[in-house]
Amino acid sequence: MSAQPAAMMRLPALGRKLVDAGLLEEDKALALMDEAAEKGRSFTSHLVREKAVDARGFAHIAAKDFGIPLVDLSAVDLRNSPASELKEDLIRQHQLVPIFKRGKRLYVAMADPGNRTGIDQLSFSSGMQVEALLAPYNAIESALDRALQGSSQAFDELTEGDEGLEGMEFEADEDAESSDTASDADDAPVVRFVNKVLLDAIRKGTSDIHFEPYEHDYRVRFRIDGVLVTQVTPPKSMATRLAARLKVMANLDIAERRIPQDGRIKLNVTKTTAYDFRVSTLPTLWGEKIVLRILDSSGAYLGPDKLGFEPAQRDHYLSAINKPYGMVLVTGPTGSGKTVTLYTALGILNDEGRNISTVEDPVEIRMQGVNQVQQNAKQGLTFAAALRSFLRQDPDIVMVGEIRDLETAEIAIKAAQTGHLVLSTLHTNDAPATVARLVNMGVAPFNIVSTLHLVLAQRLARTLHSCRKLEKVEEEKLLAIGFEEEEIAEGIRIYGPGECDQCTGGYKGRTGVFQVMPISEEMEKIILNNGGAIEIAHQADTEGVIDLRRAALNKVKQGMISLNEMNRVTKD
Repeated sequence: MSAQPAAMMRLPALGRKLVDAGLLEEDKALALMDEAAEKGRSFTSHLVREKAVDARGFAHIAAKDFGIPLVDLSAVDLRNSPASELKEDLIRQHQLVPIFKRGKRLYVAMADPGNRTGIDQLSFSSGMQVEALLAPYNAIESALDRALQGSSQAFDELTEGDEGLEGMEFEADEDAESSDTASDADDAPVVRFVNKVLLDAIRKGTSDIHFEPYEHDYRVRFRIDGVLVTQVTPPKSMATRLAARLKVMANLDIAERRIPQDGRIKLNVTKTTAYDFRVSTLPTLWGEKIVLRILDSSGAYLGPDKLGFEPAQRDHYLSAINKPYGMVLVTGPTGSGKTVTLYTALGILNDEGRNISTVEDPVEIRMQGVNQVQQNAKQGLTFAAALRSFLRQDPDIVMVGEIRDLETAEIAIKAAQTGHLVLSTLHTNDAPATVARLVNMGVAPFNIVSTLHLVLAQRLARTLHSCRKLEKVEEEKLLAIGFEEEEIAEGIRIYGPGECDQCTGGYKGRTGVFQVMPISEEMEKIILNNGGAIEIAHQADTEGVIDLRRAALNKVKQGMISLNEMNRVTKD
């Protein structure tokens, strides 16, 4: 032996095992040990850095010596590695390859089993418990490159071939709280991908965009014509970067992931075209879900002829909104088009001779010439508080986003009784139930009778595209769903969705389905006698007011909507 046994005992256990295995000569091992001491490194780290021993042999012996599992990186699919969620400079410095996450545990491959500093720093930075696996040092660097590039390449594939992404600019909500930690969300693949999603959503007429993280995957869905459709499934590892990018665009705090946040984005697609997005974040079990509502003011004022009214309904609507005072209520579930119906009325009434004020939560449509107020309950600016201020501002027309409580209802009625036209919404199933809802709130029946001119209930139904197909429906089924025998005898042509590349599942666009109920003298008597929704509905039917189901049946007869769509938006 070229070295004395006493000198050999100076070597750490791993060094002696490498010598015994014939992977390292004794003299060389001792020299490397002295070099490591001079450079302030551990013996193990020095062997790895200097590549002084066979990589695979060292990994096998070190794995046994340190009790760390061995991993073959060539057999690991790193396209979904969580590397993109971690600090690149940190994992490159310590040569740590993130392989996968399981709950709050992060599994990484490393070549230096003695690098506790790197493991501790990564654990602190990521907030996860890091579990180490061992791999040959000659496989680490290429694997780390694959892990870091995998998600970026996936994004490049998702965005390749799309024009118009480079010229897009955005403006964040100036009122939102900003964050100084935006650099993590500025990488080009994520920026390009988000821009493409927003541009695709605009092109397809989307109303909402959902960015949704789950345990094993991630999806982006568009709400097109009222129905959610999955558009793309980016790598799950990009969830954090996508959320960060969207929050930066909305000027939100990207470091805050525990509570919901709200913001706004203005996207300048060209020099003359811009779109507003309302941004809402929600912490979920697997990350932050972010929903963007596209606020397209250009589609707000459709005109009364395009809303979907029957001729008699249109006349009642125009008559009510042109009265100098009183109240018009629009009712329906969220997403049924109430705001567009109200803004169509405001568009008709908006002229230089009228003072129009609105209070909404939030203001989704911006209209020139209308004084629009955003409700801010935290600051005391509630619907009721804004209404009180409106009455001191010499108003002609007041629009309240929603009557939610007795206080707001009483102030709105007071405004309607003192010479102002009041437009608002309620959440009820149909027009007759709206009157009962006001009474249940505590509004006196005589106040309802003295102010309420019209109640309008509505839904939105997807319209059939021109590729529609004729369907054969049995007479018994037509009778069961509500058609009269006389109608069937005259002949009814029923259409269903077709299929082409110009529509979504055979549908394109939506139309309103309405129940328009003027408050007649007979209805006023029922209200004053504390009659309920059933009595009011019976009187409305007697006066020829069609309900939502009948309105939908008429649109089926006209070939505008399908039977399935009618059943989806109305109940029998």
